[in-house]
Amino acid sequence: MSVMIRRLPPVVLLTLAVSAQLRAHSGPPFPIVSDEPAGPYMISIWTDPDATDDGTPGGQFWVIVSMRDDSEVPADTRVRVTIRPLSREGPPIEGTAAPVNNLVSRQFVALLMDHEGPFAVEAAIDSSKGSAVVRSQVDATYDLRPPPIMLLVYLTPFLPVAGLWMKAMLRRRKAREAGARGQGPGTSGKRGTRPLARG
Repeated sequence: MSVMIRRLPPVVLLTLAVSAQLRAHSGPPFPIVSDEPAGPYMISIWTDPDATDDGTPGGQFWVIVSMRDDSEVPADTRVRVTIRPLSREGPPIEGTAAPVNNLVSRQFVALLMDHEGPFAVEAAIDSSKGSAVVRSQVDATYDLRPPPIMLLVYLTPFLPVAGLWMKAMLRRRKAREAGARGQGPGTSGKRGTRPLARG
């Protein structure tokens, strides 16, 4: 694979680089709480705190719940996440998390973060085993990925050149194959060789 990549012309490499850059995100999800004991629980919170201007709930939160006594997480476990801006005035925004793949030990909620900056984060856990709250904070940032239609617009100027290069490579390959067939399997390539005369 590395050999094939090195053989690509600069314009194709540039196309791949632009594509990769446009798909890049400001960062993957990361933990803001890691195995924090709270009541009967051990709590972790992972987040992908994307700020948005269009009302889309881009602030994603995953809450991972386990029991401190290693017992099963109760089926009635409920998680509620609340965020509140710290750099400006604004009301708290809260939402009830939903189990991921029907696992109450892993729950997810997306909330609106309408500006960049620090937000307080609170996760409240409640079940038949008891209630607990963990708190942290996170900095919201804008997602760097453009809409898919913009990705197509950015890559369009490079596509014709990449197509011409691929066409030229196919022609060269066909020419080599035709040359190999023209020599034939019995051709030795040496001059002065004559067949033996019949007696």
